[in-house]
Amino acid sequence: MINKTILVGRLVKDAELRYTSTGVAVANFRMAVNRPFSNNNGEKEADYINCITWRKQAENLSQFTQKGDMIGIDGRIQTRSYDNNDKQRIFVTEVVADSVQFLQTKGNKNGQTQTQNSSAPQQSPPSQMEPMDDFGVDDLPF
Repeated sequence: MINKTILVGRLVKDAELRYTSTGVAVANFRMAVNRPFSNNNGEKEADYINCITWRKQAENLSQFTQKGDMIGIDGRIQTRSYDNNDKQRIFVTEVVADSVQFLQTKGNKNGQTQTQNSSAPQQSPPSQMEPMDDFGVDDLPF
């Protein structure tokens, strides 16, 4: 059976980092993912998807991203349930992100993207990407 999810979207708010009783980092976050079509009024709509990631990726997500940043995740859909304080059964569906890629910061308005593998050692992301050389159509090898 296959349970594979790939999403690209923007963080709705900063990731919420916490630690389990055994010291394992876990971050909950919500992504806004645009739908590929417009509604009857011609407006784009988005789905707001609850996600979770663990360990170093959780710490990196919390440290290097903020509300509005574009990220890409690769993971799986997970369902779980629990009883709340009123003894009601609550069901939760979320995406467990096995891989998180930092794609673009909210303030990056010139279209360049910043990428950083969240499993890489912690370091500050580059403040500005190096500009690419200007290439013309005649410079393409095909």
